[in-house]
Amino acid sequence: MFTGIVQTVGRVVDVQEQGGRRFTIQSGLKMAELSLGASVSHSGCCLTIESAQSLDEDLTQHTVFATNETLSLTTLANWGVDTEINLEPSLCLGDELGGHLVFSHVDGLAQLQSIARDGDGWRFRFALPQALAGLVAGKGSVALDGISLTVTDVDAASFGIAVIPHTYEVTTLRHRKVGDFLNFEADMLARYVQRQLSFLQN
Repeated sequence: MFTGIVQTVGRVVDVQEQGGRRFTIQSGLKMAELSLGASVSHSGCCLTIESAQSLDEDLTQHTVFATNETLSLTTLANWGVDTEINLEPSLCLGDELGGHLVFSHVDGLAQLQSIARDGDGWRFRFALPQALAGLVAGKGSVALDGISLTVTDVDAASFGIAVIPHTYEVTTLRHRKVGDFLNFEADMLARYVQRQLSFLQN
């Protein structure tokens, strides 16, 4: 379980094709957060730590494996050397919930439609596949590439978010361009509400 509050941005330094893909990532995460078998959110996708080592007092390196199923459903298929990744270790009981509860189980891909300055901040607009559009509500929460964000407005096929300068500067949002796809996760309650409604409608 995660909160969508990105702790640091890591960088892919190696990619190996091995019946899926094995990624080696360098970051500022601590060794205590990279124990064998630990779950870490990688741009909104929960992946298991296979190995980790300390390179110096401020830099660690770890490896994770993505199955072909994960590659087919997320942006991980596009990751290469030097791709930057939003990283968040899993929650411990008693940790502060600064964002919203996030599984880091990607529901699908949201495509960036527009970016505009709004004072010192930014406004982003995303398009969603029809099957996912019903999972988004105005003033509700979503996770995009693992970042907890609040929906400002929504229509039949898209939604907007407002991004404060801090979030823009310390996550990979600063690199996003119109047309890019981001890993999208709806608020967990929305999934169950939609599922229950599907039974009532049948």
